[in-house]
Amino acid sequence: MPDRCEVLPGDAVVARRGGGLLWVDAPGSPALVSALHACLGVSGPGADRVLAAVAGQVSSLASGGVSFALVLTDDTGSGVALWAGKGQPAVDNVPVSGSSVDGGTLASGFSLGQSLYVGPGQSAPRTPPGVSFDLVEGTVPGGGATLHLAAPAPSSAAVPAASAGPATSASSGSFSAPSDSGFGSSRGSSAVGRPESGEQTAFWSPSTDSAVPLLRFDDGMVVTIDEDLVLGRRPDNHEMVSSGSARAVPIADTQNVLSSAHAALTRSGREVSLVDLGSLNGTHVAGPEATEWTQLEPGVAHPLSDGDRLLLGWTVITFEQPQE
Repeated sequence: MPDRCEVLPGDAVVARRGGGLLWVDAPGSPALVSALHACLGVSGPGADRVLAAVAGQVSSLASGGVSFALVLTDDTGSGVALWAGKGQPAVDNVPVSGSSVDGGTLASGFSLGQSLYVGPGQSAPRTPPGVSFDLVEGTVPGGGATLHLAAPAPSSAAVPAASAGPATSASSGSFSAPSDSGFGSSRGSSAVGRPESGEQTAFWSPSTDSAVPLLRFDDGMVVTIDEDLVLGRRPDNHEMVSSGSARAVPIADTQNVLSSAHAALTRSGREVSLVDLGSLNGTHVAGPEATEWTQLEPGVAHPLSDGDRLLLGWTVITFEQPQE
């Protein structure tokens, strides 16, 4: 059974890449979010020193109060963590202990056990079945995340340690989710199938049909349009999704500029149309050579052509329509 990462519903940001897991609630601080997200790719000896350096920049990168919990893991069953504000990592529901540094708290060399939690508070809240996402790789909205590890480490308790341990990036699965502009991407990933377990997934696998149109996010992530889609900050409650006529595509929104259900993509044969769902900040579109954005009228379908660019909040997406 593979590792399973449950993402709890919420409006903050959860990201997973390689051996890293991040929860961050920092509205108005995109530079801090991007810096923390970039740390997910850190590997090798000295990972704790990298996190300590980032901690020293928190005050200059943050705007107002921020909370986050970042953990880098390796395949030997140990981890390095940095957290601040309401953020707190926990192993098997036992809070990880660390040392205070400028900008937060740092811990290294602790055992991962069977479950790893990042989020507000000291342990994962109980969540009814069916309301959490199963994230393999990418960035999505979320109120916290619990990583259930496939192979438990010899010790299942969180053991505080002051010594630095090597942090090598663990190999993750091949699924991916779109992320905000400016975040790191996983361009080498390719989706090959559904995971063996977990609730509703927060990622999408490209279709094997090369004629299926797709959305390419500005960080390289891809979503296939093999059915109608609803895009937004929390689109899972929109009537098109709840009725089963469309698939939800949640987009991480560190700037709080996206509506819960911002826009929809509808298919009619090979034609794909973009519809603004009455979003607060509007949905914009521009042709491949256009130099200005055109705002769509809410509820009016706009047919898309290959190369058209979509602007939802600050997220730029390119529509690609393969030739017949």
